[in-house]
Amino acid sequence: MESESPYKGKTGLRRLWNAFHYSLDGFSAAFRNEDAFRQEVILSFVLIPTALFLHLDGFRKAVLIGSVLLVLIVELINSGIEATVDRISLENHHLAKRAKDIGSSAVFLSLVNVVCTWLLILFG
Repeated sequence: MESESPYKGKTGLRRLWNAFHYSLDGFSAAFRNEDAFRQEVILSFVLIPTALFLHLDGFRKAVLIGSVLLVLIVELINSGIEATVDRISLENHHLAKRAKDIGSSAVFLSLVNVVCTWLLILFG
């Protein structure tokens, strides 16, 4: 049976090694090409160490850090959606706008989540 992709046949440590490098390539591409991602990475360089130095239990630190990492994850997914839409066509289309707007809304909600999480843990 023919595989759907030449990359799907890789298994074991080779697959993990390839996946690791693909992930680094994606992170690098997002950092080079996406202003919002760069800004969120800079914000994470401030917030994550802050969370680690706060006098909180491990669970609360994990929640603070997790909320910051969630923003980066959602931004990467949003950037992937935007790149895919742009690859298909650069013309204005209501479905392309919808896809991009929905992705943007997901990023916005993840940022609201950071603010609410930090406020509740620090002052709640």
